[in-house]
Amino acid sequence: MNKTILALAVLATALATTTACSQGSATKAPAADGGKVTLRYFTFSAAPDHVKDLDKIVAAFEKENPKIDVVVETAPFDQYFTKLQTSIAGGTAPDAFELNYENFVTYAASGSLLDLGAVGGDSDVSAYAPESLNAFKHGGKQYALPASFSTVVLFYNKDLFDKAGVEPPTADWTWADEQAAAEKLTDRKAGIYGDFQPVQFFEFYKALKQAGGEFLSPDGKKTAFNSPAGIKAAKWLVGKVGKTMPTEAEIGGTADYDTNLFKSGKLAMWHNGIWQFAGLKDVPFEWDVVVEPGDATKASAVFHNAVAASSATKLAKEAYAWARFLSSSKVAATTRIESSWELPPVSDQSVLAGYLKDPKPANRQAVFDSLKSIALPPVIQRQQEMQDAVTEELANAAAGRKPVEEALKDAAARVDELLA
Repeated sequence: MNKTILALAVLATALATTTACSQGSATKAPAADGGKVTLRYFTFSAAPDHVKDLDKIVAAFEKENPKIDVVVETAPFDQYFTKLQTSIAGGTAPDAFELNYENFVTYAASGSLLDLGAVGGDSDVSAYAPESLNAFKHGGKQYALPASFSTVVLFYNKDLFDKAGVEPPTADWTWADEQAAAEKLTDRKAGIYGDFQPVQFFEFYKALKQAGGEFLSPDGKKTAFNSPAGIKAAKWLVGKVGKTMPTEAEIGGTADYDTNLFKSGKLAMWHNGIWQFAGLKDVPFEWDVVVEPGDATKASAVFHNAVAASSATKLAKEAYAWARFLSSSKVAATTRIESSWELPPVSDQSVLAGYLKDPKPANRQAVFDSLKSIALPPVIQRQQEMQDAVTEELANAAAGRKPVEEALKDAAARVDELLA
């Protein structure tokens, strides 16, 4: 596990899930009964599979802090940041909320976040790797505390591979190996698809890195993905549509289509994150994971989430206490490990070692192996607009509305405007 800790340090130097179910009313935190205060916490990663796990952490926190009641509010990831932005703009922001690395810079730069270092009241940060803590600093101030990280791996249905007589994927696989297997495994008449990799921003920047390309120029002032490597990466994603994976029309905008397809035993390979582990424990077939195939090189996407507090909160000290507990307490770390709810970015090797003890999936080592070659997400101040622009143009190519080359050119032009 020493390599794991080293990988975590590398990860956090520049690091940068996934569904939820309900949203609380956006109001200022009222005083609770008995002199208590109510702290509102907004999250995207807990629901639907880890609400009870978060409840466990909340209960432990409230036991240690009997004058604070934590009220959890959730929203699906694809709606989360719109709702968060709306609440901040309307003066009804939650006291504390979850942020991913990709959007952290935007919120920190806008003045929406509380400087946690100014209200912390302590200086012991030994629970965190220094690099991880620094990843959520802006202008020298600590605007969020790192709480979890997750990687993307290749899931595969072992039963479908066995039935088709296809050798299962290995860590040495390339794109060509994946494509060849996917073609053999696809049986469209039976509704079985060989592969599923979303055609969108998050998969593109990773595939781009796998192809040997870069998303931005070295100075970060213009795009660099409209290149031979970029075209190759885009064609790799788009080329699967309608052949080894469903078309846009077949998906029909259905939420969690790929998740349901894999759980129903109709999908052989699936590019997704380790946050899916908990929801797959009871599927009626054998499955496992492996480090994603590469092309010119290996590259795995890694996502890092943190806890921040609103600069407008009236409960600054309480928000800091909650952020600290959720991000670094032993209860929070062990709960994440035991429930396969992503991984805590802690410095305690014994906690991380426990992750490998869970027998499903068997190859959990792939999660740590994926940290050896990281594809860092490009981050700009107008982050969401950039992600939307790239995803939209790739969708145009996938639907046949534009050739790949034109779609990539248009995406680069749109992102360059955001960088100007």
